[in-house]
Amino acid sequence: MSNRTITLILAGGLALSGCAGTPQRVAGTNPEFGCIAGSVGGAVLGGLVGATIGSGTGQLVAVGTGVALGGAAGTVLTCR
Repeated sequence: MSNRTITLILAGGLALSGCAGTPQRVAGTNPEFGCIAGSVGGAVLGGLVGATIGSGTGQLVAVGTGVALGGAAGTVLTCR
């Protein structure tokens, strides 16, 4: 992977992390950690799945889409 590809992937993940809302606090727990972990974990897994698909420019698009969809799915599943 080139430096440009890695930079785009990291920038996309950082941009998605800014979309996470503030979770509601439950007594005795820290839901923010779970929310962040779910969002980042989903983005990483989505990026890995996208990296296995396609080649060349198509692979870059697949990685970006995987990061976006994985981060969104991780947020939805863990930030309730």
